[in-house]
Amino acid sequence: MTNHPKHLPAEARRAATVEAVIQLAADQNPAEITTTAIARQMGLTQGALFRHFPNKDSILEATMHWVSDRLLRRLDKAATGHDSPCSAIEAMFKTHIDFVAKHPGVPRMLFGELQRAEETLPKKMAKTLLDQYAERLRVLLNKGKQAGEFSNELDIDSAIMLYLGMTQGLIMQSLLSGRVAEIRQAAIGAFEIYLNGIRART
Repeated sequence: MTNHPKHLPAEARRAATVEAVIQLAADQNPAEITTTAIARQMGLTQGALFRHFPNKDSILEATMHWVSDRLLRRLDKAATGHDSPCSAIEAMFKTHIDFVAKHPGVPRMLFGELQRAEETLPKKMAKTLLDQYAERLRVLLNKGKQAGEFSNELDIDSAIMLYLGMTQGLIMQSLLSGRVAEIRQAAIGAFEIYLNGIRART
């Protein structure tokens, strides 16, 4: 159980709720997380929880907003200050992997939302996150082609798909094995293979 003070400002309580959801998602199916479990994780009653969120969907929306905002800001920071687009992409990749290693509940939330049949707001937010991530990659991959770092024949759409597929595959394998902390080591070799495929031949 997460230890939170009983009386917190509204914004702090909402942030603590998101933290509780992500912690729970690290160990169980996000779809099966109930408001009762969230309240218990926080040491609150459901009544106290519902003073800040009208229902479970609103909690999921807040969680997805936190995930999108936090991950994209970290990716942008990681990509800043690199002269080489290749180095910027590598920094983004390592940052993403590190984010997952620290917050294993996050990919479970994302995968869970994307698998839902109905078009919920959290699912749309997850799709938007992927689209915004892909656009950042597109900009860097195009810059890399122009700079001669990447092959002139590089198919940008395929390179984006391969990058995201590689990242999601590494994450899925680490979740299945139950050894999320080891994802950083596996990521090193996978990214090197990816770079070998898109680099310009000299």
